[in-house]
Amino acid sequence: MAGTEETLTRPQVKICGLTRAEEAQSCAELGADAIGCVFYPPSPRHVNDEHARNICRNLPTAICCVGVFVNEPFATIMKKVERCGLKAVQLHGQESTELAESLRNEGLLVIKAIFVNRAPSLECVGSFGASAYLLECAGGALPGGNALAWDYRAAAGFSDTNPVIVAGGINPDNVSRAIQEALPDAVDVSSGVESAPGRKDMGKVKRLLEAVALTDCSRKPRRIFQ
Repeated sequence: MAGTEETLTRPQVKICGLTRAEEAQSCAELGADAIGCVFYPPSPRHVNDEHARNICRNLPTAICCVGVFVNEPFATIMKKVERCGLKAVQLHGQESTELAESLRNEGLLVIKAIFVNRAPSLECVGSFGASAYLLECAGGALPGGNALAWDYRAAAGFSDTNPVIVAGGINPDNVSRAIQEALPDAVDVSSGVESAPGRKDMGKVKRLLEAVALTDCSRKPRRIFQ
């Protein structure tokens, strides 16, 4: 599935934390490659199964629907995958290698979050069987980027040998810099294109996608979302 050697002319874009079907559909129409639904109750972007299913079922089949989980067991994740029509899962806690491998054996794209400021860190990557890795600094109270930008250059060497999604503090104004410094295969954006938590601003989404398309990539990205 993901992480193949097929190259693109630009990094792919995942818009995360969608809470409304109409906004997810607009993101897809503007050119997003993937959308994310957060299944973590403390998050202001948390959605229940019904809302997530409504978001995912109205999207074109080419869009990858990603469920974001924090320390959930295999059975819980698979129930939501089946109920909501998810194509991928993003593990954003302290999940085990065994969980990642079990999910991949179900034919899912498995994204494992790796953090700059805490574990699991870049040094732990060898112990995971993920399809791709999402890198961010994780300096806030909640799992996720918490709108904190960081030194994206820390991801550059890692992306030479691993499928990488860069996240954390990315917005329309700095996405080009993040791409040029991190050399990622994809970018993940949530609060950077919002008017309020969980409410996407389509003007910002459009600006971000246009900036990505215009960014000169020194390394051709791999395709992660299919």
